Amino acid sequence: MADNKKIAQNVLEAVGGKDNVIQVTHCMTRLRFNLKDQNIPEDAKLKEIKGVLGVVRSGGQYQVIVGQNVPKVYEEICQIGGFAAKAAIEETLDGPKEKLTVKTAGGKILNYLSGSMAQLIPGMIGTAMFKTIQVVAGPDMLGLVTAESSFYLLCTILYNAFFYFIPIFLGYSAAKRLGCSQILGMLMGSMLLVPDFTALVGTDFSFSVYGIPAPVADYGQTIVPVILGVWILSYVEKFFRKIIPDVLSTIFVPFLSLVVMTPINFCLLAPLGSRLGNLIGNGLLAFGEFGGFLAVAVVAALWEFLVMTGMHAVLIVFAIGGIMTNGFDNFVLVAGGIATWAAYGIALGAFLRQKDKEEKALSFGYFVSGILGGVTEPALYGIGMRYKRPFIALLIGGAVGGLYAGITHVATYVMGATNFLGVLGYVSGGTANLVNGIIASLLAMIITAACTYFFGFTKEDQSANN
Repeated sequence: MADNKKIAQNVLEAVGGKDNVIQVTHCMTRLRFNLKDQNIPEDAKLKEIKGVLGVVRSGGQYQVIVGQNVPKVYEEICQIGGFAAKAAIEETLDGPKEKLTVKTAGGKILNYLSGSMAQLIPGMIGTAMFKTIQVVAGPDMLGLVTAESSFYLLCTILYNAFFYFIPIFLGYSAAKRLGCSQILGMLMGSMLLVPDFTALVGTDFSFSVYGIPAPVADYGQTIVPVILGVWILSYVEKFFRKIIPDVLSTIFVPFLSLVVMTPINFCLLAPLGSRLGNLIGNGLLAFGEFGGFLAVAVVAALWEFLVMTGMHAVLIVFAIGGIMTNGFDNFVLVAGGIATWAAYGIALGAFLRQKDKEEKALSFGYFVSGILGGVTEPALYGIGMRYKRPFIALLIGGAVGGLYAGITHVATYVMGATNFLGVLGYVSGGTANLVNGIIASLLAMIITAACTYFFGFTKEDQSANN
């Protein structure tokens, strides 16, 4: 584990001590010093300090790259030097603006998603543990409580209290990430979950906003609409703050922002997320018709990404229909189950690779929540979104496990548990089907874990976790 106090002492001494510091702030990875004399620090000596990943001189600042543990180092520096601590600033990296390309745009999108999702990890972990306890204590494992008991229901309520309402939590964190009103960000999610609105699902009521038709759907557990909504909100709110006098801004900025965003949210962004999911889902289903075992591999590789965006629902509906008609499913549920084991592998590989005790404990918690509770979101967001490279491992592991399952014609006969007990769905297909299903699942987990261990972390990530 990094000795943050020692890093702070060494860095402060190397930049000339507290007497040479005018001001110190930090962003996501860097300590940012405004110095009286920029000639005092010697870059080579700073780089030799254990825990320092590099230095940059930019914009009149002397920046020391520390990595993920920079908030802790910053706190120590403020205590040692007697500086007033300030909130973290946005990570701009102070370089020239990058030319907008597919690569840079993709990076910005991932950073936006990562910065928004990372703030939700405490809620994910806390509620996922209740789901884990429910599964372990429930009738499918230890049988300590029945499915009709109050405790079993309580665990369901606590789990859904976060994951069903994730659009609201995400609205807050996304708005905080973009620097717009967090309350308005929450409204982008909550307006889609109001019971009066969701009660219209399946009815003939023609809902509209300002006379504009708005499709009715259940947007619980989805992230695409609110991610898009808060992004557009950030520009709308900024526009009104610019043109409305300060004396009137308290009332009219939020009001006019909602006036604009309400039809955009209901009539465009929410349906867009739903239709995007249907488009992708139907495309994959069509691929499954002629793709054979390759289709299983592709869906297994992409499944967890579809889950993260709520786009997997149409595939599940198709799979249930297949079981009701044919008595089994050898495509969607098989691929989804194997992908779940690949998600376990992300957490396992990170646990084995990380050195920092806190990070290691978190990763182990993600693994337990997944393999016992069937909850993979903490691993996906806490490791995949945070470090990004493990997503490549997830793709590889899911694809290999899915390929094996497709070649050996693995089929599942029940839509059962989402944890390790999910392999029991292969039992009715005979011994060979069960064995091949287990092998495919273990292949996905082991290969993902190995890829995460060897390639899932950059040198900066590894240094930050030592």
